[in-house]
Amino acid sequence: MLLEAKNITFSYTKKKKILDNISLGIEKGERVALVGPSGCGKSTLSQILAGYMKPDKGEVYFDGKLLPEKGYCPVQLIYQHPEKAINPRWKLGRTLTEAWEPDQELLDDMGIEKEWLTRYPIELSGGEMQRFCIARAMGPDTKFVIADEMTTMLDVITQAQIWELLLHIVDKRNLGMLVVTHNPLLAERICTRVIEFDKM
Repeated sequence: MLLEAKNITFSYTKKKKILDNISLGIEKGERVALVGPSGCGKSTLSQILAGYMKPDKGEVYFDGKLLPEKGYCPVQLIYQHPEKAINPRWKLGRTLTEAWEPDQELLDDMGIEKEWLTRYPIELSGGEMQRFCIARAMGPDTKFVIADEMTTMLDVITQAQIWELLLHIVDKRNLGMLVVTHNPLLAERICTRVIEFDKM
């Protein structure tokens, strides 16, 4: 099973291409890091790989077929800012079950406490909200996870806890993972392969 981007080109303006003929592939169970400075196009590529944006040219394939445009996407994206990915007017129990119903085992794996389900996002810390975002992305049809600077806004201890939780689930389910980061030390520590964005 393979997630593959072929010849992806994208620009926000006519004058400058932020992605120019980019190709990469991630196998099932593989942890790949995409390393590069802020503003280089990593997040744009992440959104294209997860089906949130359309490239100007090129295609994204999952298991040999074009990434589905409707229904549950097998490629799930976890953003840097959990507060921007969650409806502030919904209690977190509703947010968590928006697309599917996580079981207690997953909630336990993510360290999500029962009383959090009745709270609003403003009542939780950034690390606690990110646990919900990860759990929500781990539907039974999820095959690949893209973590886009997922813990950058969190303190060092919370970062370590969040990565430990995510890697446990990724390994348990043999998921493919793309870690988007500007931190080469993080990339080397948790990934099996590192891609430098400016060399793609």
